[in-house]
Amino acid sequence: MINIREVKYDEKKLINDIVTIHLNTFTGFFLTFMGRGFLNQMYTSYCDYEEAGLLVAEEDGKAIGFLAYSSNFSGLYKFMIKTRLIRFGWYSIGAFFRRPSAFMHIISAFLKPGEAKREEKYVELSSIGVDPNIKSKGIGSLLIDSLKRKVDFTKFAYINLETDAVDNEGAIHFYEKNGFVRERTFETDEGRKMYEYRFVGEK
Repeated sequence: MINIREVKYDEKKLINDIVTIHLNTFTGFFLTFMGRGFLNQMYTSYCDYEEAGLLVAEEDGKAIGFLAYSSNFSGLYKFMIKTRLIRFGWYSIGAFFRRPSAFMHIISAFLKPGEAKREEKYVELSSIGVDPNIKSKGIGSLLIDSLKRKVDFTKFAYINLETDAVDNEGAIHFYEKNGFVRERTFETDEGRKMYEYRFVGEK
């Protein structure tokens, strides 16, 4: 039986297992390039910040999937900088020496939430991943269903997410199957074409 629950910030082994799933799922992505230590601090921050959370899907006590979200994305990044700047900086140095161009990517990543402020309140689905060694059991959909139940749509206008628009048919189909509707297409500063999706729940 698959159980979905919130992760607590002091569940260090579980967070490390979630980082492993991230590394195995998002090969070639920027955050994966930043390494295990950086990701560990990031996902711990999701657990530690009151307006964010980290869901885990477990089977027989083993983590097989996760979902990270926040209802105050800008506040979450400020919290990360305030509480973990030295640790993020330490892990960023290693990434900088492996790829100097990564430095500007790091800076833009931390500035982005401040640029994304909107008048309406919404919940950002930041990251979702399922152990690639697990055969399809609908784990991703179960995680999204759990998030939908958590969100009070009388207080929040929608759940928002961003995903790659190119060579990403599987993820696009998955989000649309789970009720997300494409809101817009945009390009990042690096020229990466992205889709923004929203799920609007019942008020």
